[in-house]
Amino acid sequence: MGTRLRGILALGSNGEAGLLDEAEADLVVGATREAMPADRLLIVGTGRESTRATISATKRAAALGAGAVLVRSPSFFKGQMTPPVLIDYYTAVADASPVPVLLYNLPGATGVTLGWPVVSQLAEHPNIVGMKETSPELERLGQFVTLREGRFSVLCGWAPVAYPALVSGAAGAILAIANVLPDECVALYDHVAAGRHAEARLAQRQMTTLAQLVTTAHGVPGLKAALEMVGYEGGPVRAPLRAVPPGARDEIARAVAALQTRL
Repeated sequence: MGTRLRGILALGSNGEAGLLDEAEADLVVGATREAMPADRLLIVGTGRESTRATISATKRAAALGAGAVLVRSPSFFKGQMTPPVLIDYYTAVADASPVPVLLYNLPGATGVTLGWPVVSQLAEHPNIVGMKETSPELERLGQFVTLREGRFSVLCGWAPVAYPALVSGAAGAILAIANVLPDECVALYDHVAAGRHAEARLAQRQMTTLAQLVTTAHGVPGLKAALEMVGYEGGPVRAPLRAVPPGARDEIARAVAALQTRL
């Protein structure tokens, strides 16, 4: 892994995790761990629709080399995902997990929001060490960073607010755009950590347009197209997703070219 990234998330939403069967998911985890330097952290997305399936996926990921797991909320029965249900779900997973657990707040995809009543209680669990907050809700993120200070890390998952999230106390970020601009994302983090806020704001401005194109606008197909444009291998998308149409591809290409000119 020839970048400055501290780790890799396998089987996240942009890894098409929801479109893979369990055998494929395990192959991804094993191959990722084998390809990564030993000193980098592998986080694996293990959230499934049932508690039992999530625990099983979590144990398999740990056996294959995951250093931590990222667990989304079940969403098929989203109307019944009340705070007590979510607390029971995450507590059962954390109790059974051989590795530390990160909560995954992904309301845009799941329709389920992990709010203060749930997160504040779960943050007290000794095996729940943090969360990924994938939304533009900085007020909510600001609340979460006050929890169990030094022992509960909040990671930003929404690239357009990465800079303000880090300034607000986020411990880091897991970003789709880091697949395309890994070192630039690390540079943004480093600028904030060093107090170089003018440089950090510039880095944020430079990446925001492309970040929006490969997430909100065009999703996984857009991200895979951008990967190919910067010299990585995106590969085909898994049906029912479809490759980005020519017009969208041109839009992404213009954003990539503009960014490469500035960097």
